[in-house]
Amino acid sequence: MNPQLPSDWTMPLSGRTVPLSQVPDQVFRSGMMGPGFAIAPVDGEVRAPCSGQVVTFFPTRHAIGLMSDSGLEVLIHVGVDTVNLNGEGFTALVQQGDRVTAGQPLLRADLNLIGSRVPSTLTPVLFTNLDDSQQVQLSDTGQLSITP
Repeated sequence: MNPQLPSDWTMPLSGRTVPLSQVPDQVFRSGMMGPGFAIAPVDGEVRAPCSGQVVTFFPTRHAIGLMSDSGLEVLIHVGVDTVNLNGEGFTALVQQGDRVTAGQPLLRADLNLIGSRVPSTLTPVLFTNLDDSQQVQLSDTGQLSITP
């Protein structure tokens, strides 16, 4: 399988994009969970980056996995060590199994509360089913591409 970036792709959060190498967590920084990038969020509304299905919604509401209509698996993990909050500061707006469209709100995160309790609110956006020949490219202007 060689999934591609969906044509309806949009950023899941408002904020500045940064490379995974800046995330203060070895698992994300190393790309162990897949290639991607992170967002330094300016608000806590997480939106569907593409149309597809919610395939994983962690009970702690800190992370959500989507399968795009084009076959790309996307994991959005709000902040670092947020699993330890046990859902505090997160409000789910969809459920696992729901069909979503690009731009649809998925969850809300109280960044003030979360930011006071975790090392970082940097939010990794990972592509978990790319093969080894594919790379995620993020330009200085925030444009995203998957190559080859």
